Amino acid sequence: MTQRKPEGVSFETWVEHQIRTADERGEFADLPGAGKPLPKRDGPEDSYSWALSWARRQEPDATFLPPSLALRREYDDLPARLATLREEGQVRAAIAEFNGRVAAAWRQPLDGPPVVVPMREEEAAVEVWRASRPPEAEPAPPVPAAVVRTRWWRRSR
Repeated sequence: MTQRKPEGVSFETWVEHQIRTADERGEFADLPGAGKPLPKRDGPEDSYSWALSWARRQEPDATFLPPSLALRREYDDLPARLATLREEGQVRAAIAEFNGRVAAAWRQPLDGPPVVVPMREEEAAVEVWRASRPPEAEPAPPVPAAVVRTRWWRRSR
């Protein structure tokens, strides 16, 4: 709202006017959730559950875990993440980055429950990654070059 409410107009009338003109301009068209019912609430909602649901709506894949538990979950999910990588260099870089964050977490005071997260051994993880890869196809044998025959009348030249 960029305009001030004129004097003598009630607040409700001014708000209704702003909504109606915005609707006429089409500012409410194609909003996400248009035409869908509002989600049902089960029971009374306190401020904590409201804040948690708001945060989940803002960032759906966020995990609301203490750093030690989030690092442990990442430790458990690391093999699946490594399986999606295509090159050995990427696998080694991902393991080195994870081990660096584990080392940094060891140097920090505990946030949350005391969960010890071990480092991943790089060579063992790379071997598991190699074993999960399909075998590389052998290169096809080279196709022999076609023999070019010269015509008999060109041989004398």
